[in-house]
Amino acid sequence: MVKDSSAVLGVVLAGGKASRMAGKDKGLLELNGKPLWQHVAGRLAPQVKSVAISANRNLDTYRLSGLPVIEDTLRDFPGPLAGMLAALQQCEAEWFLFCPCDTPYIPADLLSRLLAGRGQAPAVWVHDGERDHPVIALLHRDLSPRLEAWLAQGERRVMMFMREAGGHAIDFSDRRAAFANVNTPDDLARWQERS
Repeated sequence: MVKDSSAVLGVVLAGGKASRMAGKDKGLLELNGKPLWQHVAGRLAPQVKSVAISANRNLDTYRLSGLPVIEDTLRDFPGPLAGMLAALQQCEAEWFLFCPCDTPYIPADLLSRLLAGRGQAPAVWVHDGERDHPVIALLHRDLSPRLEAWLAQGERRVMMFMREAGGHAIDFSDRRAAFANVNTPDDLARWQERS
């Protein structure tokens, strides 16, 4: 049982292709003068023991932060599960709180609520009342072999893996807006105007 944040590593997932952003590194796109990944890291940091970044491009830029930067061990950007697996395999922690770089407004009680609803599950994720967010998730390190086997079979489906691993969703319907993400240049432009 996790009693507090001392056994949890926060991981910002910034390793994707960002195809809907014309291939630009989404984590480095700026919102109000600050890269998206920094917004997420800043919200994770008070909730966890430490923060790392999962990235596959612009590694030197991410390393300037002083945070550990984890590269996928699998080739060709096979999706967020590959970033999760790399973190589970390469970092020392019992629990991992994953959050994609394009969700800059995650709530300050994300970890505490995931922990409170976890029970004995090795994985829990956010449900905002309308949809699942399986990449905003808390995973135990013991899932590493299972996840490695899942990816080795050619599987990429995050939601199916989480369910097959014995996980369940945690209700965040009262915080739905906190999980809106930046998927396109238009999304980013709208958020700049709003902020």
